[in-house]
Amino acid sequence: MRMVFQIKLNRKETENKTIRFPISLLERIDNTKGDGITFSRFVIQACEYALDNMETTVDATFE
Repeated sequence: MRMVFQIKLNRKETENKTIRFPISLLERIDNTKGDGITFSRFVIQACEYALDNMETTVDATFE
């Protein structure tokens, strides 16, 4: 069953972090998120969705 990612408009307490994105990914996000939603809100929800839907076993090996 495929889960659907839906953008929510709520806000929570936050902390600043710096992260670098590949330009191609930034373009995909900008083309997908639509007007009325900030880049930060989109990324926060995408991370929450990924964490909520990832497999319970985490591989600690990074390539």
